[in-house]
Amino acid sequence: MKIFKANRETVKSLGRTHEYNGSLWLALSGSGAAFSFVGRKAEIVLKGDGTAQGTENFARIGINVNGKRVVEDLMDRPIKTYTVFDGEIEEPVEIEIIKLSEAAMSTVGIEEIRLETEATIEPAPARDLKIEVIGDSITCGYGVDDESGQNPFSTATEDATRAYAYLTAQTLRADYSLVSYSGYGIISGYTDNGEKLLTHILPDYYEKLAKSEGRLDGTLDPLTVEWDFERFAPDLIVINLGTNDDSYAQDHADRQAEFAERYAEFLHTVRRRSPQAAILCTLGIMGDRLCPFVEQAVARYVSETGDERVSAMRFDVQRAEDGYGSDGHPSAVTHARAAEKLAARIRALLA
Repeated sequence: MKIFKANRETVKSLGRTHEYNGSLWLALSGSGAAFSFVGRKAEIVLKGDGTAQGTENFARIGINVNGKRVVEDLMDRPIKTYTVFDGEIEEPVEIEIIKLSEAAMSTVGIEEIRLETEATIEPAPARDLKIEVIGDSITCGYGVDDESGQNPFSTATEDATRAYAYLTAQTLRADYSLVSYSGYGIISGYTDNGEKLLTHILPDYYEKLAKSEGRLDGTLDPLTVEWDFERFAPDLIVINLGTNDDSYAQDHADRQAEFAERYAEFLHTVRRRSPQAAILCTLGIMGDRLCPFVEQAVARYVSETGDERVSAMRFDVQRAEDGYGSDGHPSAVTHARAAEKLAARIRALLA
C-alpha cells in the first residue's frame, strides 16, 4: 500500500487544521480532511493526544466513505487504524475524516493515509461557497445523540455533523469552518451562580487555532498557534452567541447593555479578519431574551461603520414536542428545523 501524509497537497482541510510533527491535527468541532482516490483499499491511521490515555471525554471522530458514515469512534488509544474501504476492483472513492466532538477536551491527528492504488491521492475539490459559523454548544452538536435527553455531557453523544451549522453548509453545498465552544459567550460563559465567567469569552480565542486541554502530539498547545485567516476566506459568517451570556445577564439592564456593546466590538474584530464576508448575527434556539440586544449591537455597528453587510436573524425557540438532547440542548429535529431556516436566509442574503 502507498502511504501518504495528510497535508495541503493531498487533502482539503475541513475547518481549522494544523500540520505538526508529520500529522494533520484537528481540534475544533467539524474540523477534518477530505480527499479522493481510485483504488481497492484505504486505511486511516489516527493519533491521539495525551487525553487518549486518561480522560472519559475522548475525541470523537467520524469517517465517511462516498457520503456514508463507516466509522464512528472515540479516540481512547494513542494510535488507531481503521480499514475504511476494501473493494474487489479499483473504483473511485471519496473519504472524509471529521472530528465530531469539540475542541475543549481533546485533539486528534491524522497520522497516515494508506491506499492500495495505482493512482495518487487528490484533495476534495473546493466548493464555490464558504461559510464560517462562530458559536457555542449548539453549534458543537452538544448532546444531539442523547436520544433520552436525560444524560449529562459526554463527547460520546456530541456530533457537529448533526447540528444546524454543518447541516446548513451541506444544504448549500458550502465549504465550512466552525469556531465553537460549549459554554462560551461574549461577556460571560455559562454561569449558574450569577457570577461572570471570564474564562469562557469566545472573542478571546477567535484568532487562535483552538483552545483545548489536548496538546498536539502531546506537546503543542493549540492556543499558541495564531490562525491564518488567509487559509479560509468565508463568503458569509454566522455568529450564534448569547445563549450563555443570558445565564449571566438575565433581566439586568446594565448587563444586557454591556452584552450589546461588547458584541458590537466583536463585530469589528470579525470584519477586520474577513473584510469580504457578509455577517449574519443569530440567536434564539435555546431562548430569545437577548435577541433584541443582538439586534441592537448590529444596529450600533452599522451606524458606526456604514457597513450594511451585517444583519440579524432570530431562530425559532426549540419546542418540547421536538425533543431534547443532553442538558436541554436541541434535538436532531430542532437542528434540522434551524438549518432549514438558516439556509433560506443565507440564500436570500447572497442572491
